[in-house]
Amino acid sequence: MSPREERMAAVTGSTRGIGFGVAKGLVEDGWTVLVGSRSQERVDEAVGRLEGAGPGRVRGRVLDVRRRESCRAFVTEAVRWGGRLDLLVNNAGVGRFRPIQEMAPEDWELQIRTNLDGVFHSSQAAIPHLMENENGGWIVNVGSIASRTAIAGGAAYNASKFGLLGLTEAMMFDLRQHGIRVTIVMPGSVETEFHDGEPPGGSWKLQAEDVARTIRDLLAYPHRAHPSRIELRPTRPPGK
Repeated sequence: MSPREERMAAVTGSTRGIGFGVAKGLVEDGWTVLVGSRSQERVDEAVGRLEGAGPGRVRGRVLDVRRRESCRAFVTEAVRWGGRLDLLVNNAGVGRFRPIQEMAPEDWELQIRTNLDGVFHSSQAAIPHLMENENGGWIVNVGSIASRTAIAGGAAYNASKFGLLGLTEAMMFDLRQHGIRVTIVMPGSVETEFHDGEPPGGSWKLQAEDVARTIRDLLAYPHRAHPSRIELRPTRPPGK
């Protein structure tokens, strides 16, 4: 089967953590996948690691979701290669946790531009192609439990993720009559290097593959069904 006959996905922030897990799961399920992040080195490394799961069905491109033109080029590359677009996973994200009185303006701007503006830019680039897809396709936004529960030190992160929840729900209403399903997946604590390079914190946390499994299962829903918001939590977090 040639890439043009396969389902085509573009996954942002997909060279490590949740995004890499999602890309790997999609390739294992027979998708053709374009991965992207800001580092060419990480893109090349991720493509090399994913090749074993699906030879010839993975490519990578440097992507900075803060830049509208970079998002447009990323989506264009996916469509050019795959001949279509079936799925956009907006996973790129960053967290800088400081009390509001200590937060540098550049840390605020980084999180809003990456976690919220980046989803807007990537989605706007993808929507015309999803509208052309006879099956409609999906946009899956990876949010967080912090999309609806504030935490100390999370002023910018919470603002971006609360905004992402609102953006996702508005997109859902805007696009549902075009056959495009828009969903937010909101995981709790996930064992990744997300928090400023913080080392893994314990086996009680969710794993990247758990979030990936949720998205893979989501895509198997019949077209008439639209799960629009999914919360995913660790089963047994430490007691307080």
